[in-house]
Amino acid sequence: MIFLLVVGARLGIPLLIFRFPLPAIVASLVLDAADQTIFQNNTDLDLTNYQGYDKALDIYYLAIAYMSTFRNWADSFAARTAQALWYYRLVGVVLFELTEARAVLLIFPNTFEYFFIAYEVVRLAWNPARLGHRQIIVLVASIWIFIKLPQEWWLHIAMLDFTDFMKEDVFRVSTETSWGDAIGENLWFIPLIIGLAIAVAIGVRAALRAAPPADWRASVDVDAHPESTNLGATPFVPALFSWDLLEKVVLSSLISIIFAQVLPGTDATPLQMTFAVAFLVVANGAVTQWLSTHGHSWSSTLRAFVGMALINTGIAISYIVLLRGSDQPVNQGATIFFVLLLTLIITLFDRYRPIRTARFDTADHAADSAVSPA
Repeated sequence: MIFLLVVGARLGIPLLIFRFPLPAIVASLVLDAADQTIFQNNTDLDLTNYQGYDKALDIYYLAIAYMSTFRNWADSFAARTAQALWYYRLVGVVLFELTEARAVLLIFPNTFEYFFIAYEVVRLAWNPARLGHRQIIVLVASIWIFIKLPQEWWLHIAMLDFTDFMKEDVFRVSTETSWGDAIGENLWFIPLIIGLAIAVAIGVRAALRAAPPADWRASVDVDAHPESTNLGATPFVPALFSWDLLEKVVLSSLISIIFAQVLPGTDATPLQMTFAVAFLVVANGAVTQWLSTHGHSWSSTLRAFVGMALINTGIAISYIVLLRGSDQPVNQGATIFFVLLLTLIITLFDRYRPIRTARFDTADHAADSAVSPA
């Protein structure tokens, strides 16, 4: 039950990022850091293969965060900066999984996640359109240099564990000692934490006093700030073969290559995964396009996911049945998990990418009209 609740939360909480981006991504980040500890301390499950699924779920919630920018980020420069940071990290993870060279993750840090969080912190009370191009570049550079590079070095080069570091080097106890006993033997830590909390509170208060007046009442619900999302542009169904399709193939292929490397029992090559995923993406797009040309459409994102999941699961089952008669091994559970996760990503991409395309096309057209003679 604990395992199902935690994994269900890791799959469900990221979906809230579209409406409540800041608390949802922070909750996803915290749960990602705590889930394995929860399993180790509260269950006797065999976690031998869980690390692979854990990495896949990491990519999953970050992909959701990226696709939420299609819906919620009206500023084209910020949105395209997030896009560049996301794909830069995604390529780095692919290279790491293929080479197992940890230095790759230092070169390709996950700056996207912290930039996303910073942008959503601004949106709590201010219109992020206040951020100029220079401010965004400075923000990204600061996160990259002062936060992510030290963190990536700590995790992937020095290969240090925060829990072990705190217990062995700070509290001077063994790693098997419980946190309660470790702190009980080091009561100086309690006033230190209180002092740090007070310092942080003072710093936040000073920052708020120096900040410009709020544009609206603080809220974590992005729909409470329609000025910052500009959802007025009417989404449309793009042509089957378009730049949006190309990005969807690239996004799905990169994620699938990572899944193939981290999920147990999958030994497909990157080229095989790319062809298989491209076929799946184009087939799903063709179904959506056919429905549109015949006056039909999915009435909701949930129905689109269920419909595509049935189609793609049927394809996956056919694949499994065909391989049963061959010598090639196949992990049935990993295959179905992979297909359903990929289906969800494709469905959400199809639901929200047209909003961004329509929004930016409308903005570009308006800008052209403003400088063109009547």
